[in-house]
Amino acid sequence: MDNLLSLLPRTDLLKVFSPHTLDTLLCPRGSVEAYPKDATIFYPQDKVSQVRVLLSGKVHLVYFMSDGKVDLRSTLTPPSIVGLDLVCTRTQISPYQAMAADQSTLFSFPISLLLEPGVLPEPERLAALHQLLISLSHMNMQKEYRLAILTHNSLRERILIYLTMQAARRHTLSFSIPFSRDEMASFLSVNRSALSHELSLLRQEGVLDFHKNHFTLLQYQLPQEHGFSIP
Repeated sequence: MDNLLSLLPRTDLLKVFSPHTLDTLLCPRGSVEAYPKDATIFYPQDKVSQVRVLLSGKVHLVYFMSDGKVDLRSTLTPPSIVGLDLVCTRTQISPYQAMAADQSTLFSFPISLLLEPGVLPEPERLAALHQLLISLSHMNMQKEYRLAILTHNSLRERILIYLTMQAARRHTLSFSIPFSRDEMASFLSVNRSALSHELSLLRQEGVLDFHKNHFTLLQYQLPQEHGFSIP
């Protein structure tokens, strides 16, 4: 429990709660679950009414296409919340599948604790709802950025747009991405071997350098600050 109480405040959603509230009101109404690698956390069409805080491991959010391909929507690492975009919808029905990419541990509690007054201290509950709105807005923007990538047919353009977005987000030209090559190919909706070939060409041309999931952009300048950032 002590470890749980130290991990939960790392999330933007739960950092507004006092240690006393987490210890006596929230944690006793939740549960910790462990998932082995490749285990499913929830399936498409499942109802998702639990807030799931990723404590350890890694989770993939994926769509299974009619042709058998897997579309990687997102990769989540601690202290992300799995399914946060689902719990506040009218139906709470998931269109995607959540899978443990590595052995993972999650803490779950009912979203009703945040949405309905009566259990948690009201000032803290309202502060959490404010954080919930901010988190959902950021998630919506992340979807917009991925759509901006996928509108381009050129493999090279998809790669460079994604990497320059990551550089702008981190304010550095040398950074690590949360994807393996297979995961990166799925996220960009491209062929794995074609992705590796194009990355090799970009390296040969002096556009970028990389080692595993760490990239350095060699022909790019960070944009000037304009009061916005990529979530």
